[in-house]
Amino acid sequence: MAARGGFSSRLGFVLAAAGSAVGLGNIWKFPYETGENGGAAFLLIYILCTFLICYPIMVGEIAIGRRAQSDAYGSYKLLGGKSWGFLGLFGILCGVMILSFYNVVAGWAFGYFLEISFGDLLETPSFGDFFGTYVADVSDNLIFSLGFMLITAFIVAKGVKGGIEKASKIMMPMLFIILLVLIGYSLTLPNAMDGVKFYLLPDFSELNLETIYSAVGQAFFSLSLGLGGLITYGSYVEKNQNITQSATMITFMDIAVAFLAGLLIFPLVFSQGQEPAQGPGLVFIVLPGIFQAMGPILGKVIGGGFFLLLCFAALTSTISLLEIPVAYIVDQKKVARKWAVWGMALLVFLIGLPSMLSQGAVAAFSSLPFYGGKSTLDFVAEVFSDIGLPLGGFLMSIFIAHRWKLAALTDEIAQGNESYRGSFMNKYINFVISYIAPVALGLFFLVILAEKIFGFSF
Repeated sequence: MAARGGFSSRLGFVLAAAGSAVGLGNIWKFPYETGENGGAAFLLIYILCTFLICYPIMVGEIAIGRRAQSDAYGSYKLLGGKSWGFLGLFGILCGVMILSFYNVVAGWAFGYFLEISFGDLLETPSFGDFFGTYVADVSDNLIFSLGFMLITAFIVAKGVKGGIEKASKIMMPMLFIILLVLIGYSLTLPNAMDGVKFYLLPDFSELNLETIYSAVGQAFFSLSLGLGGLITYGSYVEKNQNITQSATMITFMDIAVAFLAGLLIFPLVFSQGQEPAQGPGLVFIVLPGIFQAMGPILGKVIGGGFFLLLCFAALTSTISLLEIPVAYIVDQKKVARKWAVWGMALLVFLIGLPSMLSQGAVAAFSSLPFYGGKSTLDFVAEVFSDIGLPLGGFLMSIFIAHRWKLAALTDEIAQGNESYRGSFMNKYINFVISYIAPVALGLFFLVILAEKIFGFSF
């Protein structure tokens, strides 16, 4: 442990792991998914999915990492044999590819923060046209995405305790403070309560199969499960820490940020008479129009504050995504951390260039003939995130139940939690990992695969 470094306290681990989970999925993706899937009914299913399915998987990931004290590849190899190392490599690959496009979107958020706070974005006559032009502008995207990657690498290069933990202890409280301040303002706006009702009063007539599997996907994406991030962070956790309590705190914090993001955005949307079902453009196209209506000064303050919030959320996730391959290089290849960090950061940035150029800058990347004319960014996001994460979670549950064995999982969790063995929580986690997770994630993987790759519609 001493040679690899580790978190100095449970709080440090919880804030870092919560930061890994909290990201664009909570503040960008969750609100538009909620808006498209009926509001409160989706919120309820999302919360249930998070605790019923995702929480046990999170506990399993942390336990694997703490038991093996290694990166994702080393953990699966040590606990399951060399043939299972592929699962760790698959997770590392997904992490690298997700970071490559995630960093591009984070660059957009950083650029919007600057353009709203110090530029003239709020004076534009068409925010849809502005967004299309903006994401196709390679010069700005190159600078902002590179800047975001450099900040991420600088923090990760400082190590687990001096970099990741220290940054998380600053950024996570700041994220909550900015959220609460913005919510306090949004709830004072005219018609804000209509947005609150849409968000908190469920209409179950809106509930359908698509709502359910969208909620499962959102919960899994939001918690960053299935790619080895929590295995990596778990490997830095001391044996006397209570894994189930830590996982509970991480889950609550992740849900809290997503919930508060909705409580911020829907009052804003309804205050201007906008429709909540705006899709991915909700944050980058609809919200700037709302900030514009607030006036030149207040719009800059509230709009700039929102996109700064988005940047903080993105940064906490890019840190954990970069740590996944860095831990592998340090543990398995014995490369010094600083060289592993800067080398991997450069590689990921280069891998992300086609995604950056796929928003209109280069036609060949903007419309892939083998992928239904979708962009490279869509391809990477759908294959490695939408499809890769549930597949990783499915295989991890198979690994625990049939290779590592539930008894070994129980032994690891019981360290630091003497009352765990034989408890209801013990039985519940074992049941979910053995039966619920493989079936639910297996079906979800097949549905997403059929829709994204083969074009079926359910």
